[in-house]
Amino acid sequence: MFLLYIADGLRADKLFEDGMKRAPFLKTKVTEEGRWGISHTRVPTESRPGHVALIAGFYEDVSAVTKGWKTNPVNFDSVFNQSRHTWSFGSPDILPMFAFGASEHSRVDTYMYSAEHEDFGKDDASSLDTWVFDHFDALLESSKTNSTLFELLHSDKIVFFLHLLGLDTSGHSHRPNSPEYYANIELVDKGIQVVENKLKAFYNDDKRTATVFTADHGMGNRGVHGDGHPDNTETPLIAWGAGIATPDTKHPKGNDAVSKHWGFGHLQRNDVLQADIAPLMSTLLGISFPVNSVGVLPIVYLDGTDMFKAKAAFGNAKGILSQYIVKTAQKRTTELIFKPFKPLAQYQDIVSKIQALIDLEKFEEAERESIRLIQVCIDGLRYYQTYDWLFLRSIISFGYVGWIVYSTIFVLRMYVLEDSKRSRGISISSKTVTFLSWVVLTGFSVLLFLKQSPLAYYIYVAFPIYFWSESFKQRDLVTSIIRTPWSQNRTNVLGHIIVYTVILEILVYTYFRREVLSICLIAVGIVWPIMMPAGFKKRHGKLVLAWRIASICTSVFTLLPVEVEQDIRLVLLGGALVFLSGVAALNLIPQYTAVQLPTPHMRASGVQPSSLKIVTVLLTILGISFAILVSTTRSLDAKQGLPIVNSIISWLIMIPCVAIPIVDGALGSQHYLRRLVVIYLSFAPLFTLLSISYEVLFFFFFSITILSWMLLEKQLYFFENKIYQGTMYAEIVQSETTIKHRPLRMTDMRIAGFFLLFINVAFFGTGNIASLSSFSLESVYRFTTVFNPFLMAALLVLKILIPFFLLSSVFAILSRVLDLSSFSLFLLVLSTTDIMTLNFFFLVRDDGSWLEIGTTISHFIIASAFIVFQIILFSVSHLLVGNVLIPHGVNSKKGY
Repeated sequence: MFLLYIADGLRADKLFEDGMKRAPFLKTKVTEEGRWGISHTRVPTESRPGHVALIAGFYEDVSAVTKGWKTNPVNFDSVFNQSRHTWSFGSPDILPMFAFGASEHSRVDTYMYSAEHEDFGKDDASSLDTWVFDHFDALLESSKTNSTLFELLHSDKIVFFLHLLGLDTSGHSHRPNSPEYYANIELVDKGIQVVENKLKAFYNDDKRTATVFTADHGMGNRGVHGDGHPDNTETPLIAWGAGIATPDTKHPKGNDAVSKHWGFGHLQRNDVLQADIAPLMSTLLGISFPVNSVGVLPIVYLDGTDMFKAKAAFGNAKGILSQYIVKTAQKRTTELIFKPFKPLAQYQDIVSKIQALIDLEKFEEAERESIRLIQVCIDGLRYYQTYDWLFLRSIISFGYVGWIVYSTIFVLRMYVLEDSKRSRGISISSKTVTFLSWVVLTGFSVLLFLKQSPLAYYIYVAFPIYFWSESFKQRDLVTSIIRTPWSQNRTNVLGHIIVYTVILEILVYTYFRREVLSICLIAVGIVWPIMMPAGFKKRHGKLVLAWRIASICTSVFTLLPVEVEQDIRLVLLGGALVFLSGVAALNLIPQYTAVQLPTPHMRASGVQPSSLKIVTVLLTILGISFAILVSTTRSLDAKQGLPIVNSIISWLIMIPCVAIPIVDGALGSQHYLRRLVVIYLSFAPLFTLLSISYEVLFFFFFSITILSWMLLEKQLYFFENKIYQGTMYAEIVQSETTIKHRPLRMTDMRIAGFFLLFINVAFFGTGNIASLSSFSLESVYRFTTVFNPFLMAALLVLKILIPFFLLSSVFAILSRVLDLSSFSLFLLVLSTTDIMTLNFFFLVRDDGSWLEIGTTISHFIIASAFIVFQIILFSVSHLLVGNVLIPHGVNSKKGY
């Protein structure tokens, strides 16, 4: 019989530190009865992949989480499936996937509480674990009156799986350094002791039970997990009982600088990879290894004869070797020129050698050879996994460069050249280029077909061929571009291109060191005004000062830690600044827009123009959000849960926050400043409810920064083009439809660079966007505390996107202010940002620590999705901005 405890979200150090004073019963297992160590997980450190690795012995593709926690994209073999029968107790988010994946569903029984039990606002999340222990006890009790169950419980090769979610819930709700988290560890320890005593009584202490206690992932200090930080990847492993070796005090190796302070330096520490636990369980149960298991049996945990250990290691090696043989056969049939994995070219001889060593009773040598064979087989599987990497990397890189060239030519043709020169784009020999492109595409398609490549490979090949063929067709156009007047000063052009490229490379570096953004913001805040004309600075001194102050204040946020404790005072301070800025806007809007001011009669009656009423409504909603914020926080801090009325009001607040900017923008043309104020105040209540610390302060200063940037660019453009005339306001206000669009200039690259800088500031201003675990789930507790991964993730994503919505709205208006086509600046940014993506593509690592691997992968995914993200932002900005009015020409210093 086998007993598996998985304490969801338990960090290794929180269990082992201080001599395991919080878990005295488990401590006796470590010091007196069994073996212990650290189980190292892989990224993403989430519940589903962690449980699959533990119970099935392989690392599931991360895309599986998009199918849901309960659904299996493909049914897989597991220890439970190989067992005679398994009883599992715990969360409805974990247990079903192992029951559904079993070859016989009746082989795995599940006892699950309802999803509503997983409430992060509860006073005591340990009730989830108490439920598990109680229902396990009820199962044993029910067998006394159920002879069939009693007989099955006394069969061999049975498994009890106790999934303990309380620690994960306590960690999310209160964080892993909280008294609640520590108390939950104590409860789990006591619960396991009770279970052990009941099993001894039930089985008359037959000494036939093996037990493993571990976790699926750890927990970051901020109460979240997902990335490769050691707090998330290092989980405890304790094994004891039948077949498990006793503590090794003769060879106390394995302890590092961290664990030597835990008080177990006199004991050998035996670390494993998470997938290694599945073959350990299979060996202890005496069942076959799961079919797709790549775990390496940790022999050091086994108590048995040398022959038993040698045969167990040999069985593990043959299981992984069989996967290698299948993979080799598959690759051999699809490759025109097959290159086998040389170290296993004569694997039959290696197998025969190990078998001969066992027959000669040279068990220790056989064990070493088996472990060596396992490692070589894993290297062989990786060899075939990366077999096509050179081909794929070359094609993908060629595609990225082709897209950059193609899109840049498109921008130059559409938004730089005069209309008379655009027709030069297609040369007479374009048919030849098209023919050659089809020949190349056909050749690659045949090759991929023979290799039985997936559909994605055809797409990888098609894109670069298309981009490069279309670019070659435009070679006459490129020649005409080189001869255009703006390119005659080649030193100036080259300088702009170099500076822009350097900016992109700096922004790549900010993904690894977010504090570099602070240096960038301070630099542009100070240096850019110095480069402005003296007459302009004299005329707009206050605006320049506002830009400097705002950019320097915003630079502070990328220096702040991403892991912060909840501080409602900072939220309210930021909210107060937003509210006061809204009140100021309410009074200043009439001075800078074409809105008709109230008549004396209207002033006397307190009636405001309809265009200002919406601002008053938004300020009222913001005030209500403050009240809900304070009330909900007090209730949660008092461990009284989320009041249902507060939750309903929070969801109701979301409706006008989303609807008002859309509906208001569709009502007709309006001054662009008024439009931005409405967008700004519409998102403020929602952002406030989703904040726990300094985020609202960031929202305020970031908004001021991008607004002052837009106004500076506008006034600088007017100053340089001497657009300072006009008498009546009605004569100088133009809608977008009345403006004649100008072509792009080299100076517009500065605007694109600023936009990308602000995109990164929005990314990293309140956290590390490349790590989901830098965003606390506490942010969603004003809306829901019941665990729902997709709903909670959606709310977090919405919070992350709000600064981008503001930035995209400002960017859309700026394009119109500068007399540019709506698409021109957007396409300029779009055509060049893949320079950053190409950097991240070559920076992706598959070796080193899981933190490094996970970080590089997440950076590349973010950069790859950036084009789609920009398209979404562009669409949202046009929806939000609508048809605004832009004043062209002013006759006073106040004209905006």
